[in-house]
Amino acid sequence: MPLRIPAASRTEVWCMGAASIAGFAPFYMVAPGARDRLSRQTVKWAPRWERNISFFVNPLERGINRVAPPIERAFHRMENRLPLEKAAKRADKGIRRNLDRMGIKHS
Repeated sequence: MPLRIPAASRTEVWCMGAASIAGFAPFYMVAPGARDRLSRQTVKWAPRWERNISFFVNPLERGINRVAPPIERAFHRMENRLPLEKAAKRADKGIRRNLDRMGIKHS
């Protein structure tokens, strides 16, 4: 009795398609005439994308405006907790010490 391979789910099909496109794109780009074909496709599809992108812009902007303040507050809290200045000064001191030890002049 032969083993039966289960049918691929929609996600698997999309992932395999994206991987195939990403894998074969470099070969497509080095093929003769690729620049011309790509420019023709860009001229054909760019206006459609520009028209359709406005469908996503407003909801996306609303979402970003909604999540930006909490993310900004969290970033500032984290930034205040991290000793970034002290770490930068310590790294600079170590680099200067090593340069001095090797006899390299620095500013």
